Amino acid sequence: MPPDWDADSPELRQNLAGLLQSIQEDARQRKQPTVETARRWQSETMRNLQADDPKYVGAFRGEPGLEDVQVHVNWVFGVAAPEVADALREFEQHLQSVVAYLDDMVPPDTEPNADQTAAIVAVCAWAHAEWVRIHPFANDNGRTARLWANSLAMRYGLPAFVRLRPRPEGDYDVISEQAMRGDWEPTAAAFLQLLEDFCKELGPDT
Repeated sequence: MPPDWDADSPELRQNLAGLLQSIQEDARQRKQPTVETARRWQSETMRNLQADDPKYVGAFRGEPGLEDVQVHVNWVFGVAAPEVADALREFEQHLQSVVAYLDDMVPPDTEPNADQTAAIVAVCAWAHAEWVRIHPFANDNGRTARLWANSLAMRYGLPAFVRLRPRPEGDYDVISEQAMRGDWEPTAAAFLQLLEDFCKELGPDT
C-alpha cells in the first residue's frame, strides 16, 4: 500500500526534493507561470502516494468527475467547484501580468534591493493566498501554494524560504484561514518574517 498523500513519508520527501529542483531550473529560465504548471506539480507530488481518490490527482475541482467536490478549511469554503475554472483563469492572468512587471524591474542575475525584495515577497504571498482561497484541488492545495511562493522567490534570486513539509509553524494556519476569506496581507507580513528568519539561519552573508 503506498503511503498516504499527507504522511511525512520518504516517498513524499523524495517527490518534493526532485520537484523543487525542477522548479528552481524553471525559475532560473523565467518560464511563464501557468495553472497547468501547478497541475503538473500536484501530480508529481502525489507520485507513489495514496490520494483519497485517484480522480483527485492532476485534476481541478469542477472538471469531469470532480464537478461537485467542495473543500473547506475550518469550515471556510474554497471557491465553488463550478467557479474554479474562471477563478484559475483570473489567477493566471493576474500572476503573469505581475511577473512581467517584476521581470523588467529585476533583470536576471541581479540581486534585488530591499524595496524589490518586499515587492517579490508580496507577489509570493498573493499567489500563495489566492491559491489557498480558490483551493482548486481536492487534495494538496497547501503544498502547491507553498511551491508557488518558492517558485516566485527563486525566480528573482531569493531562497526557497517557505518550508514545504512539514508546513511552517507559528501563524501559518491562521494566515491560511484568512487567505480563505480573501485577505492576503497577513500572508505577506508572515512571509517577510519567514524570509528574514531563513536568511538568519543561513548566516550573515546571505
